[in-house]
Amino acid sequence: MAFNYADLDAGEIEFIAVGGVEEIPNGGRIFLSIDEHNIVVFNIAGKLFAIADLCSHDDGPLGEGELEDEYEISCPRHGAHFDVRTGKAVKLPAVVDIPAYPVRVIGTTVEIGLPAK
Repeated sequence: MAFNYADLDAGEIEFIAVGGVEEIPNGGRIFLSIDEHNIVVFNIAGKLFAIADLCSHDDGPLGEGELEDEYEISCPRHGAHFDVRTGKAVKLPAVVDIPAYPVRVIGTTVEIGLPAK
């Protein structure tokens, strides 16, 4: 099971500014690369969610998939589904969860939480 970074305590998280809220319109997404983390951030009905941009089934580009059932993304390669809120694998062929990252907005700046170094 992949680690859910959103479960870290506040002292274990380092928030990194990744852009302004205006850069992720409702229904939109942005792709980020921070250190070794490839991340996709979604704006779903004004709520921001961040997960690894990597399908656990075959290492495919998960962020390029379609959002279905409001909070599920479908991998464009083989159709595995993941919950964008938690990174949980919810439909085969994936059985391993992917990382989920905490997201916060300070003023108009979007920040992603990563493990503190």
